[in-house]
Amino acid sequence: MNDLVPDTSRIDRAALERIIKRAAELQTVERDIGEGLTEQELLQLGQDVGIPGRYLQQALLEEQSRAVILAEPGLAAWLAGPRYVVAQRSVPGSVDGVRAALNHWMTEGELLTVRRRFPDRTSWEPRRDMMASLKRGLEVGGRPYRLARAREIIGQVSRLDDTTCLVQLLADLSNTRRGHLGGAATLAGSGAVATTIGITLGVMLPIALLPAGIGLVAGAALARRRIGHVEQLQVSLEQVLDRLEHGEVRPDGSGGRGLGTFERLAREIRRSLGT
Repeated sequence: MNDLVPDTSRIDRAALERIIKRAAELQTVERDIGEGLTEQELLQLGQDVGIPGRYLQQALLEEQSRAVILAEPGLAAWLAGPRYVVAQRSVPGSVDGVRAALNHWMTEGELLTVRRRFPDRTSWEPRRDMMASLKRGLEVGGRPYRLARAREIIGQVSRLDDTTCLVQLLADLSNTRRGHLGGAATLAGSGAVATTIGITLGVMLPIALLPAGIGLVAGAALARRRIGHVEQLQVSLEQVLDRLEHGEVRPDGSGGRGLGTFERLAREIRRSLGT
């Protein structure tokens, strides 16, 4: 077929996305939306153009958390990574069932404890008791319990339809960023102090500047190490969603491996002692 004559027998994916986007723009222009739409008006608009309510509801919930997901500007975020880590996914089940399963896994599987309960979400923080510390230290079950590094984990379960929910998890890592940036500042400051002393004592300038340069490089390297930790925690959040999606954890704990807390702890102690 001539390249100048479009092939209308089949529409590829890229063209389909452009067509749908343009159709939505035309629909929006046709309606006077002023400064915006209410949630109900948006759902009605989606119904008019044939978008199932479940998908529109999921997109709306994801948009509401978009401000958190967007990369943070500034030197601190570039050096040490973001303050928040977010993961979200649609999973099968009722709101109550998924919420109960999520809470069970966070408290039993991740060694967290409930910090606050709200009508639409729950927040957890690391357990501080001796048993939790032992399990984390011994990595009982072969797991590193990375979520316990966060200052707070917030989970929200929202209904999409009768059989599906959207689970959104947010980890507040302000504590780890503050620690890494503080350590970086200490290294850089120590180098600057050493350089100042060297200049005061009359040390040759190129040599006197070495501590400041070394301190800056070491501080930046320390701060950048946190980015790897953030990526690991992102994976841990996704693993929680994997368990919920595939039904590996249930509110009654029947989705576990079958060993109790003390049995698993005793097994790990024996393994550590080589007995």
